[in-house]
Amino acid sequence: MLDRVKVQNLSEFFSPLENRSSKGVYFYRINGYNQQVADFIRKYYEAARSAGVVIEGRIPNPDEKNLAYFNEIMGTDFQLSLGFLTSSLKKWLPRMSEYQRNVVATAMYDTLDDLRKNGKNENMLKNAYTKFMCWLYYKFERIVNQLGNSDVPKILYEGEISKYEFLLIRILAGAGCDVVLLQYKGDQSYLSLDPASLFSDELRLPLLGAFPAEFNLKWIREQKQETENNERLYGQKPTVANCTNAWIKGKGFSDFLTAIQKRGKDPKFFYNCYCRINGVEDKLTYLNELHQFRQEMKSYQRKIVIVDQVIEPPSMEEISQIKRNNYVRQDQLITDLAKNIQYPANMELQRIMVKAFVDVLLEASKKEGMSLNKLTNKAVYLLCWLKRYREQLFCNWAMPDISCFIYLGGCKNSNEALFMQLLARLPIDVLILNPDLNTKCCLEDTLLYEINHRDSMVVEKYPQENTSLHIATAAYHAERDLDNMMYQDSGVYRDKQYAKATSVTLQTMYEEIYILWNQELKYRPNFSTMDNTVNMPVIFAKVSGIKDGDVWPYWAKIRELLTQESFLICRSPFLKSTDPNPMKQYATEFFKNGKLQREKIKAHPSYQYGVLREEIQEHILDKLQILIDQKIIKGTFENGTEYTIVSTALNMDKLLVRMLQRFDFTKKNPKIVHINTREETLSLEDSILMAFLNLLGFDIIFFVPTGYQTVERYYTRKLVEEHQIGEYLYDLTVPNLDAIPATPRNSWRDKIFKRGT
Repeated sequence: MLDRVKVQNLSEFFSPLENRSSKGVYFYRINGYNQQVADFIRKYYEAARSAGVVIEGRIPNPDEKNLAYFNEIMGTDFQLSLGFLTSSLKKWLPRMSEYQRNVVATAMYDTLDDLRKNGKNENMLKNAYTKFMCWLYYKFERIVNQLGNSDVPKILYEGEISKYEFLLIRILAGAGCDVVLLQYKGDQSYLSLDPASLFSDELRLPLLGAFPAEFNLKWIREQKQETENNERLYGQKPTVANCTNAWIKGKGFSDFLTAIQKRGKDPKFFYNCYCRINGVEDKLTYLNELHQFRQEMKSYQRKIVIVDQVIEPPSMEEISQIKRNNYVRQDQLITDLAKNIQYPANMELQRIMVKAFVDVLLEASKKEGMSLNKLTNKAVYLLCWLKRYREQLFCNWAMPDISCFIYLGGCKNSNEALFMQLLARLPIDVLILNPDLNTKCCLEDTLLYEINHRDSMVVEKYPQENTSLHIATAAYHAERDLDNMMYQDSGVYRDKQYAKATSVTLQTMYEEIYILWNQELKYRPNFSTMDNTVNMPVIFAKVSGIKDGDVWPYWAKIRELLTQESFLICRSPFLKSTDPNPMKQYATEFFKNGKLQREKIKAHPSYQYGVLREEIQEHILDKLQILIDQKIIKGTFENGTEYTIVSTALNMDKLLVRMLQRFDFTKKNPKIVHINTREETLSLEDSILMAFLNLLGFDIIFFVPTGYQTVERYYTRKLVEEHQIGEYLYDLTVPNLDAIPATPRNSWRDKIFKRGT
């Protein structure tokens, strides 16, 4: 029999018996996790699968058929003697050698004898013997026939081991097997069987932590299967691979200008650079530096592509050229779409492109929420863009040529980021320039090298010719720096400083409305700016009744709210479904698959917001998408109400549109004062307009002296804060509010309402 010994290094588990530092077998318990443990378990699992036994869950107890067969062959005799056990093994497992029978019989005798000493009667010992013999035959025959070989057979047990399983594993370990117990819940269960750890050792390594929730043998198998499946996606692999950034010195532009021959000499690699430079080192020289960089690239005969601010989405014509089908599996999707990459002029380059395409799609597929449909769309974008720029980057390509792709402005969305990842795995230097620190490039990639400068500068286009260079003076940059100091996190805001905003509806007391109404947004509670977005505290309220039933002060208080920024509505409904609306007939074209077709909307001749500031147009379309997504209006995605929402929002009154054009998100916001003295409720179109204006940042207040539910009918949830201020009055006529002076007098009350004091 072999002794149980301690391992000096985990690699010894896989050494032949004669090469181990101590000639013996290992029996270890693993209760903690780190990367070293993970790598070991994967390797040990494969070894146990090929030359041992893997146990996931409990070993099944012998069933009636197993026991009947055992009794038929072996009879019902039992003796606790070494001779009996040896002869029984010879009859039950005839393929075992004499050495193997002896070591197993000896280990079994010792175990059964320990049970006897602990008070087990003969019938119990016989039952244990029968169970051990059945388990050896049905579960472990493949390894008992390997005992004594140079390659030690291995057992891997996953989970909390039971008493009789432990006794059998103890027998096999004593007979010459390596054993690993993989215990995700720790040692407590095992120590109840072997309190002094007499029969196994706990694996102790530095920095062991808890096992990840997903980690188990099934997960390891799935990962291995996925790796094998993925390998089949590549087809014939290229003979060269990318060596990205390993050779650079971190000098930015000078790394890109390093001669290809000086980057590395191993013919198995192409040496490319992949870098993002945020900010600028020197504002005075930056544009000239960009210009000179391009000129030097051209002088080296390097192929170069420069893209400013946005990679134009694929056109319908480009998309139509991509051959694709309906897919039910990810591997099917990737394999089929990869066939679109055809470059007969250079098959090695084609294989490089296919491998890069497969690599980035496999990585993208792991992201949360990535469905087959989304992955297909991303793959089509990659293929269209690759085809668009391929000739400019790879015409007459041969190793070790490296072209250059420069993207000024940084990635705005995940599709652009994925395209950068694809290019960086091809024989291309990829340079992403993000000089304006107020914008953020969304690209994240482990291969990417990043350089950060403190100064920021707005650059709309890459200076490709001398005639396009606009070099700012030192005074101009000084003024910009002062501007940044004054308006960055100071509470002071430049005109139209922010292009994005989110409205936050305030819950207030009725009296607070008059305090907040004329305040700039930046002075209101809960105003904030974050990530270049303004959080705008706005009012969306309904005032029901009239205080003390006194009509004249009621109108006077409403008059106080009529400012230069106010839009007054004195009728309900304000909008009707029968009103002319040129956008109504196009609404189904403008909204498809749950998304606004922004480019189609903006390009349409009936689109009336094209004259507005670009950021206001985006603000309008952003909030329109939100209004639909949040299902604020009853019937959205149920009876076509979403199309009514689109047509209503894209056909606002010209005065409202002008109010939006001059709206500065940090200053006074536009306002709606809506008076309804009758029984008519807001129309569906009115409700849409008011909810939409609330999202856009308007203050909105409804005055309803009747207290009727005239506002809430078409909303799916409570949007409007209601204030009950007094007695309900009916059939009032709204007076000429402009005729009411700022400081009302009794004579005005008498004149208008014919009532005395």
